[in-house]
Amino acid sequence: MHPSSCDTFVALPPSTERKCIIFGKNSDRPCDEVQEVVYFPARDFDTGENVECTYIEIEQVAHTYAVMLSKPAWLWGAEMGANEHQVCIGNEAVWGRESADGDEALLGMDLVRLGLERADTAEKAVDVITELLKKYGQGGSCMEDQGSFTYHNSFLISDRKEAWLLETSGKHWAAERRQAGYRNISNKYSIKTKIDKEHPELRKYAQGKGWWDGKTQFNFSTVYSFTTTARIEAAGSRYCEGKKLLKKSNGHITAETMMDILRDKDSGINMEGMFMTTGSMVSVIPTDPTLPGVHYFTATPDPERSVFKPFIFVKNINAINLPKETTSPSYGADDPVKKKPRFQSKPDRKHELFVKHELVEAIMESFKDRGKKITENMRRLEKEKMTEMEEILSHGIKEPDLLVNLFPRCVQEEMAVYGKS
Repeated sequence: MHPSSCDTFVALPPSTERKCIIFGKNSDRPCDEVQEVVYFPARDFDTGENVECTYIEIEQVAHTYAVMLSKPAWLWGAEMGANEHQVCIGNEAVWGRESADGDEALLGMDLVRLGLERADTAEKAVDVITELLKKYGQGGSCMEDQGSFTYHNSFLISDRKEAWLLETSGKHWAAERRQAGYRNISNKYSIKTKIDKEHPELRKYAQGKGWWDGKTQFNFSTVYSFTTTARIEAAGSRYCEGKKLLKKSNGHITAETMMDILRDKDSGINMEGMFMTTGSMVSVIPTDPTLPGVHYFTATPDPERSVFKPFIFVKNINAINLPKETTSPSYGADDPVKKKPRFQSKPDRKHELFVKHELVEAIMESFKDRGKKITENMRRLEKEKMTEMEEILSHGIKEPDLLVNLFPRCVQEEMAVYGKS
């Protein structure tokens, strides 16, 4: 299967309109896949405990941070998300000279969640992910299907002060730091000669494979990519279009700008077809540590027909406040993902918001006038919430307890809009 999924973006001062970092991602996945948005509180663990990821168990750490994740409902890891320290991570599928086929190990999506749960800065997330790669490797099917669909991963990671791009090929990797301006990634290697961290054997391994002569300047994407670019042509096009859209608003990039980019269909960034945009995320992270970050999630396909709903990390969020309407049914040990051979059946993973959204999408497809009205109402709700968030981003949180139910409340308001349709 040719690469046809995902674009991730980050904008840092001075490319943003205010002193903040804007992070955004479209998760492009199989069109019948459900993406849920779920919150996990911070936790402490005893020595010797393990954590069960999608395919394998690994050693658990003593403490994990609170995280808000947008994730395919069938697996443990996440496509994108944020943690209580305002670290944001999104991953991309990448293919290169190294085969991505191999034994089941950690998925790139597992590494996203593990990075968020274990790192309080972007640079630490790079270290967490690369250490896990060294110890456990990456591998396993990335689709809920009997057919194998495997890839390596790249990650865009940001915090309050900087962003890191991490690109992997098996257990080998290179990382680039970005402290100003903007950066985007798609399904292709894009780190060139600016390498700020790397696997200690990165160059030696490439030289041993005959990919690099050891004399010319080392260019990671040139050395580790396919010799032919045919397979990454579509990804290259989206990468270039995304870069143009960021450049167009350079110096004035806002959350709304990022949402517009994620909704752009002409560029292919908002994807349609067998692979489509199944979930989207935009985060606004002030560089001022006294101000909260605001994280917007859709939890539904096609951002053009979805509402970006805000979430803020505050104290006292617990199981009572979990976004039930965006949480898919759990099948526990009976889940076909857990049984071997895997994926012998595919259960219904639709959450409540997904079901409502699916019905409204059908109305929008069939009745253009009604569809236009529904879209207007959705945009009005989104704008109201963004205006409320602007006040918080500028002046901080006055009553944190009022924000405990922020995301579930917004989901309910979105569903009320659907109900009137």
